[in-house]
Amino acid sequence: PYQTNLLRDGVRRYLQLPADQTVLILHAKVAQKSYGNEKRFFCPPPCVYLSGPGWKLKQEQIKARDLGEAGFRVCGYMGLDSMGSNLMETQKLSFEEQPDAKGFSCAKALYISDADKRKHFRLVLKLFFSNGQEIGTFHSKLIKVISKPSQKKQSLKNTDLCISSGSKVSLFNRLRSQTVSTRYLSVEGGAFIASARQWAAFTLHLADECCARSEFPPREGYIHYGSVVQLVCTATGITLPPLIIRKVTKQYALLDVDEPISQLHKCAFQFQGSDRMYLCLSTEKVIQFQASPCPKEANRELLNDGSCWTIIGTETVEYTFSESLACVCEPVSPVPLITALQLTGGGDVAMLEVQGEYFHAHLKVWFGDVEAETMYRSPKSLVCVVPDVSAFGSDWRWLRYPITVPLLLIRDDGLIYSSSFTFTYTPE
Repeated sequence: PYQTNLLRDGVRRYLQLPADQTVLILHAKVAQKSYGNEKRFFCPPPCVYLSGPGWKLKQEQIKARDLGEAGFRVCGYMGLDSMGSNLMETQKLSFEEQPDAKGFSCAKALYISDADKRKHFRLVLKLFFSNGQEIGTFHSKLIKVISKPSQKKQSLKNTDLCISSGSKVSLFNRLRSQTVSTRYLSVEGGAFIASARQWAAFTLHLADECCARSEFPPREGYIHYGSVVQLVCTATGITLPPLIIRKVTKQYALLDVDEPISQLHKCAFQFQGSDRMYLCLSTEKVIQFQASPCPKEANRELLNDGSCWTIIGTETVEYTFSESLACVCEPVSPVPLITALQLTGGGDVAMLEVQGEYFHAHLKVWFGDVEAETMYRSPKSLVCVVPDVSAFGSDWRWLRYPITVPLLLIRDDGLIYSSSFTFTYTPE
């Protein structure tokens, strides 16, 4: 009981002031295979962001213990999940602090060779403090291997490579197909920029004008050329005006193509309602470029290099943990991820199934600062008894309004994994 009360006090302190550490991995959904001796580096390069006040706290603890400046820098390695422990094939990451206090690093030289016959793989990130203390191992989402961008018209029967409304994408531009000239559409200081170093993920929405503009509502929500779309930066929420997405062939925008868009296609973005104005980059600035009409073919417009973009779907995976209660010697991984909740029963015998990934038998589900009786089912499922509402204080029984508590997973050594999920008690 003494241990439980101590832990509960610690959880209360954590809930008042969460000292979380978050690891965010951004990567493309597909990767082009390298043939022979060539190295087709993943584009955009996989990125890692470290955020949350827990990193500073942890570094201060190590600083106090090790009495040296050098021990608490975060460093890491990233590679493909089949490479084993060979560090030659992984890329070393060193983190630099950004103006928003996040740590940032990217793996620019990763590729998959044709000797690797897999159709899918994951990236593996291993993080350490520079005193050698291991932080943990983190995995990306699945990445699909493709041999080259699909040239044939995409059919909605094979939607694997199509891009759907509401999904995230990255846009990059390469002058004269040179890797060194690659620039990514990004956002900095509230403005759109073309960055050689960092890329932003944008949510690509079909704009509402589609239904008004053509008789056919967008099919199944997949994005077709000729659709009006909106690009919304996932990190800042900043949006570009409505744009018509056009297929690009040999620097011409094709105005009469309405097939579905596919991964790594070349495309252009025409400002809706404008006179042939396109989204364009000029070194690091994002500008508008006026295309020239094509005298011989009315359904084509001539673009410049800077207004031809390559589009690719992206994924993000976020791992959050807090060592504020624990004196953790073990790595924090596997960091569990909750994806869904399933409630069965009610009243005094309500059970909650927590669904997700990377679960293990050393986890307990907590409803706010109340520990729930938890059973481990599989790496994808935990089941717990929903604590009676009176566990939150005797007054709750008589209240006539719902109360919502955060859901946490806590490892036996006191390591806290927060989630974006909550549980709401509703009065009878």
